[in-house]
This record gives sequence, C-alpha cells and structure tokens, in this order.
Amino acid sequence: MSDAKMIEYRDASPEVRAVFDDIKKSRNVPDVNNFWKVLARDPATLKRIWESIKEVMAPGALDPLTKEMIYLAVSVSNGCGYCIASHTAAARKAGMSEAVFGEVMAVTGMANETNRLANGYRVPIDDNLT
Repeated sequence: MSDAKMIEYRDASPEVRAVFDDIKKSRNVPDVNNFWKVLARDPATLKRIWESIKEVMAPGALDPLTKEMIYLAVSVSNGCGYCIASHTAAARKAGMSEAVFGEVMAVTGMANETNRLANGYRVPIDDNLT
C-alpha cells in the first residue's frame, strides 16, 4: 500500500485544477491518473512535468506509438512499475499488438543484458563507431 498523498480534483487549488483540466482535455479522459494527483502536492512540479510531457510526447518525427514504446522500454529498464503499466496501456491504445509488445520486451531485455556486459567488461569503443 502506498503512503503517497494524492490531491483529488475537488480538493485542488485553482492552479492544480487548471493543469488537471488540461490533462483531461488533452487525453480525453474523465479523471487524471494517480501520478498527476501525487505530483499535485507540488503545483510547480505538476505544471512543469505536464508541459514537458506534452511537448516531448506530441507527434513529431516519431509517431505517438513509437514514443510510447520507447517510454515503455525505458520504464522497464528503470524498473518503474507505475510507468510500465501506464505506458503499456498508452502503447496498446495507440495500436501496439501483443506481438509488438513481445518484441519490445525482447529488445529491451537484450539491450539491458548487452549493456551490462559491455560495461562490466569495460569494452573499448571501436574507432569506426566514434
């Protein structure tokens, strides 16, 4: 059980409500996720993180599904259970199939293993890679 205090909309300051309203509108959801409710304890951090996520996750050179899969892979690598759940759901909503999920997990696991081996052995970087 978590001890994280969450700020519900009804208890939020006008500043927090404005961010919550933007999240709900942008994501077309009836309520914000627990992540945002916990961050609302610090309205400046809530606003800063939301603005950054909107910018980074907006469509650009990478499509939204690719961005979600990258976010998922990093979340797995960092061991963030909350982010794994959140970005798996977002990637599935953006069109990630079970087969694609399996490949993302395989690549993530392989990258983690080979990264650790390269670091452990202190493998020098090849001249043609720099």
